[in-house]
Amino acid sequence: MTALPLSTLLLNLHNAATAAGRPTPRLLAVSKTQPADAVAALAAQGQRAFGENYVQEAAAKIDALAELRLEWHLIGHLQSNKAELAAQRFDWVQSVDRAKLVTALAAHRPAARAPLNVLIQVNIDDEDSKHGCSPDAVPALAAAIIAEPRLRLRGLMAIPAPWPEVDRRARAFERMHALFVDLAAQHPHVDTLSMGMSGDYPEAIAHGATMVRVGTALFGARNT
Repeated sequence: MTALPLSTLLLNLHNAATAAGRPTPRLLAVSKTQPADAVAALAAQGQRAFGENYVQEAAAKIDALAELRLEWHLIGHLQSNKAELAAQRFDWVQSVDRAKLVTALAAHRPAARAPLNVLIQVNIDDEDSKHGCSPDAVPALAAAIIAEPRLRLRGLMAIPAPWPEVDRRARAFERMHALFVDLAAQHPHVDTLSMGMSGDYPEAIAHGATMVRVGTALFGARNT
């Protein structure tokens, strides 16, 4: 996939939202494996929110780019032994999928920082290869997060299976949106449904995504 200028991608998001009768979602630039100077270049064009998969890789970038005051999201699977560093360094953790993480993140969130924004990751297609809680586990996990004053529940995140059938992908997005609506009805401050990536963000927007996570379409092929 060829990288798009930030302005073009933002226009694409706006057009997809307009066509679907939806609000334009926030763009999270997925910068995993990208060097700090690539992040800085995109920040110079106005992008403020960046997503990382690996805590230690992200911590180095956060330090290198501290003067830019960017917003950092952890979107990859979080191991319990990395929860302390994640709680200290990130503004958002989008991959909370078990109660043990809730306790660890809350215990280590610095008092001097704002509460950590948290999304519950849902394994919406019940894939063995993916992390995330089951849809049925969302209410209890949400209650655990709400009970922690150092955390702020913002919504849900998912990585639906890349089914070749359009209808099958759509059903996964629809189920996520229904979960999100139910959660927001119980917790009115919930405002974020993070789903959709470079290959499927128009479909995700059509089904109610409020944030899309785009890497390849912004940076080009991933560095390995």
